[in-house]
Amino acid sequence: MYDCIIVGGGIAGLQAAIQLGRYRHQVLVADKGQGRSTLCRRYHNVLGWPGGVAGTELRRLGREQAQRLGVSFQQGEAVAAVKSGDDIEVSLADGRGSVKGRTLLIATGITDRYPPLPGLEEMMGISVYVCPDCDGYEVSGKRTIVMGAGDPGAGMALTLRYWTDRIIFVNHEKTAIRPDKLDKLHEARIDVEEAEIEQVLSGPDGAEGSFGGVRLTDGRILEGERGFIAFGGNKVHTDWAVSLGVERLENKHIVTNPRTKMTSVPGVWAAGDVGIHSEQLTIAMGEGAQAAIWIHKELMKRAADKAARIRD
Repeated sequence: MYDCIIVGGGIAGLQAAIQLGRYRHQVLVADKGQGRSTLCRRYHNVLGWPGGVAGTELRRLGREQAQRLGVSFQQGEAVAAVKSGDDIEVSLADGRGSVKGRTLLIATGITDRYPPLPGLEEMMGISVYVCPDCDGYEVSGKRTIVMGAGDPGAGMALTLRYWTDRIIFVNHEKTAIRPDKLDKLHEARIDVEEAEIEQVLSGPDGAEGSFGGVRLTDGRILEGERGFIAFGGNKVHTDWAVSLGVERLENKHIVTNPRTKMTSVPGVWAAGDVGIHSEQLTIAMGEGAQAAIWIHKELMKRAADKAARIRD
């Protein structure tokens, strides 16, 4: 029986694990081993890392730090959870059994939807980006290709106009764009290509992760210096927690108390991108610590209540 089970070993989950480990609680992190932070090869807007830091490196450092504090880790993807009294049991996929804890932190994040374009993943976070708030700065004044679909792609292209006026939007899935957004694209002088991408090309300098543009299925090459993806339909990993009765929005993000990060279910917290969020690494980190502080308070309250019952 763990004091807390953390489902998700990304940034929010690891920060919570470190905080709870420093409280000397018995903590288990159940982690399937992949997520947004494993795909981003460089975060650029994190305090203390002016040259950027890879998500995999942050995860490695965070896991080592948590393990030094006595936190346990188990490979596995959560598929269901049930609550019995104050305790919670989480079932893991692929016959990995189940784990039990007094409290639960949901930190399973989201997954960006994008097609398996050759060459794309090697550039993620280095010269091709997902979040304009994180990395819009990186395209300042540069010829930028937005690879996307319909309204999400159009919206991204319009957002990036703040940093550069050299933008091409490739509507790879040829999804309809709302007329008002089309008008705004034309007003902003953003070129729109209704064409499928065959390959994401490396830059002429040959540097690792360097973006050089895209080759379309009709053979044309569109040159660029930076890329963004915006296909919409990202997957929010909260279905496995539905059985707990946590309140979710229509888009499947979990509603939490803004002060404590507790969900609508006592003893269950959520942090990071699964919540109502801004998809920022630093915010996920903060929410992980915030949730851990209130988990500790709850565990201390339960211990005090138990001691009082024994005395009585």
